Amino acid sequence: FSAWDLIMPLFLFIVGVAMPFSFSRRLEKGDSRCAMYWRIARRVLVLWVLGMIAQGRLLEFDLARLQFFSNTLQAIAVGYLVAGIALLHLSVAWQVFLTVIVLVGYWLLMLLVPVPGVGIGVFQENANLALTIDQAILGRFRNEASYTWILSGLGFAGMVLTGVLAGHLLRTAWNGYLRCLALFLMGFASLAIGWFWAGGFDGMGGMPFVGTWRFPMIKHLFTSSMVLWAAGWCYLLLALFYLIIDVFQFRRWAFFFVVIGANSIFAYMIVHFIDFSHISNTLLSGLARNLSATGEFGTSVATLLQAMTAYGLLWLLLWYMYRNRTLIRV
Repeated sequence: FSAWDLIMPLFLFIVGVAMPFSFSRRLEKGDSRCAMYWRIARRVLVLWVLGMIAQGRLLEFDLARLQFFSNTLQAIAVGYLVAGIALLHLSVAWQVFLTVIVLVGYWLLMLLVPVPGVGIGVFQENANLALTIDQAILGRFRNEASYTWILSGLGFAGMVLTGVLAGHLLRTAWNGYLRCLALFLMGFASLAIGWFWAGGFDGMGGMPFVGTWRFPMIKHLFTSSMVLWAAGWCYLLLALFYLIIDVFQFRRWAFFFVVIGANSIFAYMIVHFIDFSHISNTLLSGLARNLSATGEFGTSVATLLQAMTAYGLLWLLLWYMYRNRTLIRV
């Protein structure tokens, strides 16, 4: 599990963190449950279509190449749907229970349901229950990679729900230091449980069920142990930045990230339509050529400058939108 593997779970986690704030604000304004359900449905639909545009080849207008379920935005949509219904109908205690049920239920399904020609409790890249379900339901519309989506939706829901619990914590009347302490404790607890779940059962001897009790950390399956391991790091990061920004009031340095966060979905989608790397390479082609001529170090510097310029161009576009209060929501 590397920092790269945290990107997708962190997207889902942060969506969950924001949900108790946005839902409570709308309910306090007098929105009915019917209106809230309409909002949930609309957001799920928009996220799903954007996911198909970004990675599902929707705009190729080729049914043979279309991928129905293939993108992080669709994973967010699934988690948002489950967490949204939970926020409307369940108390915080029952939301905690739902999180446990979702993660444990996913584990038990993967552990105990036999797969024809594969067996029970198998987590191989090309042989597992989640992949078999995707192949049976999605067929040729399935993602070409070894990622799974339908049964992994339980993991997506669990990831968003862990963020929801953090959002509830941030809305308590506790002072900032207590909130940070609670987030740190939640982070360490999640890391410990996730680590133990992924391998702690190995030394416990025989078990009454077929196979092993381990639930390996596999991002492509979005397993429950990986959800908790990722959630642990998310809780710790949230605690750290909340402490710095909200408790200590050190905020100016974060403006760079505020600009990105204000239009995060737009930033995620626009790179599929505008090739900022190509623009950067064109602008710096002469400099890059001269730097590369100096040797391997110069080539590395040129590559770094081109990447930074590409991201800088994207940030400038986002900054222009932020300055003009052009905030795109889904």
